[in-house]
Amino acid sequence: MTTSTRGASKVPAVLVLEDGRIFRGRAYGAVGETFGEAVFSTGMTGYQETLTDPSYHRQIVVMTAPHVGNTGVNDEDDESRRIWVSGYVVRDPARVPSNWRSKRSLDEQLADQGVVGIRGIDTRALTRHLRERGAMRCGVFSGEAAAATDAELLAKVTSSPEMAGANLVGEVSTKEAYVVPAVGEKKFTVAAIDLGIKAMTPQRMAERGIEVHVLPNTASLEDVYAVNPDGVFFSNGPGDPATADHETALAQGVLERRTPLFGICFGNQILGRALGLGTYKLKYGHRGINQPVQDRSTGKVEITAQNHGFAVDAPLDQDIDTPYGRVRVAHVGLNDDVVEGLQCLDAPAFSVQYHPEAAAGPHDAAYLFDRFVSLMTAEGAQRA
Repeated sequence: MTTSTRGASKVPAVLVLEDGRIFRGRAYGAVGETFGEAVFSTGMTGYQETLTDPSYHRQIVVMTAPHVGNTGVNDEDDESRRIWVSGYVVRDPARVPSNWRSKRSLDEQLADQGVVGIRGIDTRALTRHLRERGAMRCGVFSGEAAAATDAELLAKVTSSPEMAGANLVGEVSTKEAYVVPAVGEKKFTVAAIDLGIKAMTPQRMAERGIEVHVLPNTASLEDVYAVNPDGVFFSNGPGDPATADHETALAQGVLERRTPLFGICFGNQILGRALGLGTYKLKYGHRGINQPVQDRSTGKVEITAQNHGFAVDAPLDQDIDTPYGRVRVAHVGLNDDVVEGLQCLDAPAFSVQYHPEAAAGPHDAAYLFDRFVSLMTAEGAQRA
């Protein structure tokens, strides 16, 4: 329950973690109460893209950068139709935004969309706590909601749903199919399965002459092939990939037809499951725009944008035999050896766990869209 109240900076607020740790500050954005999984993002910029990324659905995002909101909010950088985070935690928000594209302040935008936040807490201490204890359920309370006792607030947090086992894709996916036309000459048609797709993803493909048909996550194999695709794309998205049985079966159908397949983030986990691999929940996940990943085929290290709390369980030191041929871990996270990409050696499919479309940067991995184009070109030549 929220009340969109501007000028709430003097209203008391409290953040309660499920292990009982409490932080007290002041309201930021809407006043009320909210629940979600507490996670931290290490990006120094790009907060507007973070807020509107559907992958953050049902998460309370803690910004590790102390100053947030300096450039306000514009009408161009949203990654979807709305803010998806459940709550927002900042230390020292900007009092006055300053940017030539700014249309409104960040706190106004949060209030207008009913997003409950908290400001003025020690986000460094909170981040260290989450790194040590792991991402966990959380509640932010302000105004009348914060007047309850600590025990009562904690009871509300511990009764809220967990992220493990959460099936959230259907809550963020488009309900109706739509088309993003190719820029310039049309060269390919791609069916993109919207699991929580960011607006920049079909745009990056359109820039390469791809007409993108964005389909709901409930699309059938017949729906996919009704657009006569040269390739199929599985997007990023929120929740536990272990719950995405329909999407996994859909990816298996694409693999069986040997249509080029590319997956990003949640799409990487879907490809992993389709190949028979498992997934698991990370302790605190990877979120931010400064995550180092190595492309194992070239040895090149890329600085990547990431937002995931689950990962594919696959061996790093050997090729894997699957019903669709051999598979190799193609990319690995250098901070903790997490699988960051899969490459099918006997089928036209690959995926990455990070975001090559990153609008806020970095753009080290933009070549992956070119790799998808090359895969579709090669498969098209073989069929011809």
